Amino acid sequence: MRFVRLLTMGLALALASSGCASEPTLDKAITELQKDMQRLETDDVFKNPLMNLRVLQRPDIDIPCDKEKFKRVLRITADDKRKATDIDSHLDQAEGVMAGTLVNELGYKMEHSFTEGDAEEGRFIHGLKEVGVVVSVYVAPEAPTWRLHAETSCLPK
Repeated sequence: MRFVRLLTMGLALALASSGCASEPTLDKAITELQKDMQRLETDDVFKNPLMNLRVLQRPDIDIPCDKEKFKRVLRITADDKRKATDIDSHLDQAEGVMAGTLVNELGYKMEHSFTEGDAEEGRFIHGLKEVGVVVSVYVAPEAPTWRLHAETSCLPK
């Protein structure tokens, strides 16, 4: 009998520590996505009017994406006037600024892609948050420099 009790307690602890109890919810993901938008709008780099930050789509509309599941989407562009004489240096600098902002200011974990390297036609940055938010940023050689697309996972209400 004692063995059964210990086994039951061990199983309960394993399930609790595995994260099964803290699955992402749509409300948590939406809240986080809205915070990301506000943080970008007030960030020291992006609040500069020269960056021409534009919110194209605010995360305030539920978008159906599966049976009784929804997601929210945030789309933003911003521009960094090209200061470097060559495209590669401009893209390196712009990629570094955005990656730093995503990690240090917004709390994303970056997914590294080794396929782009020094592509002069642009770069992609991908990140995610455990609350169910993913972000992709296209860093372009032409204006607007950054084209950010973040969205929540497809989750039930």
